[in-house]
Amino acid sequence: MKAPSIQGPGIFLAQFLPTDGAPVSLASMAAWAADLGYKGIQIPTWDKRIFELELAASSQAYCDDILGVCHGAGVEITELSTHLQGQLVAAHPAYSDMLDIFAPAGVRGNLQDRAQWAHSQLVSAAQASANLKLKSHATFSGALLWHTVYPWPQRPAMLVEEGFRELARLWRPILEAFDRAGVDVCYELHPGEDLHDGLTFERFLEAVDHHPRANILYDPSHLLLQQMDYLAFIDFYHERIKAFHVKDAEFRPSGRAGVYGGYASWIERPGRFRSLGDGQVDFRGIFSKLTQYGFDRWAVLEWECCIKDQQQGAREGAPFIRDHLITLADSAFDDFAGAEFDSARNRRILGLQ
Repeated sequence: MKAPSIQGPGIFLAQFLPTDGAPVSLASMAAWAADLGYKGIQIPTWDKRIFELELAASSQAYCDDILGVCHGAGVEITELSTHLQGQLVAAHPAYSDMLDIFAPAGVRGNLQDRAQWAHSQLVSAAQASANLKLKSHATFSGALLWHTVYPWPQRPAMLVEEGFRELARLWRPILEAFDRAGVDVCYELHPGEDLHDGLTFERFLEAVDHHPRANILYDPSHLLLQQMDYLAFIDFYHERIKAFHVKDAEFRPSGRAGVYGGYASWIERPGRFRSLGDGQVDFRGIFSKLTQYGFDRWAVLEWECCIKDQQQGAREGAPFIRDHLITLADSAFDDFAGAEFDSARNRRILGLQ
C-alpha cells in the first residue's frame, strides 16, 4: 500500500515540556510521543534538558546519538525549532525587557550582544540540521516594524522599506548558512513578527532577492485569527511552504472586541487557539490543497488551547492528523473508460478530415 504524500503525524515538543524545571530527557519525550501514535517530533533547541544546540552543530557523534535515541523510540526528527532565538535576530528596543527571557543571562539587557547570540544560534541550527539530515527548519523572523502595524500616526515615508532592508540584512547571512547546509528556513507567519502574512513575506522575499532558502512554516491558526483566506494562501505560496503546523483556532467577534482582542485573556478573546477539531479551521481543505501541490514534508501538531488540557490535546492530535493524511491517486478515476491514442479518431471527433 502506498504511503500518504504528507508525512505524519508529528508533534512539536515545546508546549509539553515541564515548565517547573523538572528533569526531562529527549528519550522520555520521544517515547511519550511514540506511545501516543506520533511518528515525528519537532525539537525546540532552547531547552538544554533535551537538546544541546551548540554541541549538535559541532559534533556529528552527538547528532548520531540523538538520531539513535529517536530511532529507538520509533520516531523521526521533523525539524529543529529556533522560534525564541529567531525572535531575537531582529528585536525592537521597546520589547527588550520582555524578550530578555529568551536569552541567556550573560547577554540580557545588551541589545547588540543578544542579537549576536541569536545570530550564532541560527547559524548553529543550520549546521545541526545538516548533521541530523533534516530538510526544513522552523523559526520566527523577529520584528522591527510591529509597533507600526496600525498606521496611526501616519508612517513616515519609506519607513517600511527601510525596516525590510534591515530585516533582510540581518537574515541574509543566516540564509546563506542554511543554504550551505542544504536546509530551508521556514518562517512561521505570526502576529508580532514582521513576517505575519503573505504581503509581508513577499516584501521580505524581494528584499533578500528571492533567496531559495527563505520559506514558510504554514500555520493556518494565525491566518484565521487575522481573518485571511488560509486556503487561497496555499494557492499563492505553495512553492514556498516547506513546513506545516497543524493548529486549530476560532474567531467569534462580538460587539465588544474583534481581531485585536481588547487585552483580554486568551479564554476571553474573540480569537482563540483551540485543540484540533474544536476550532473553525478547515483541515480537510488544507490537507487536500497541500497534497494537490505535492507537499511531502511533515504535518506537526502545535498544541495551544485555552480550554482543553494539554495531555488530552496530545492524545487526540495523532489520530486527528492521521485521519487527514491523503494517499495521492496514481490514476484518474475515469481511466477505466479511457481510449488509446488514435490521431484519425481524434480528428473525426473534432469534425476534421
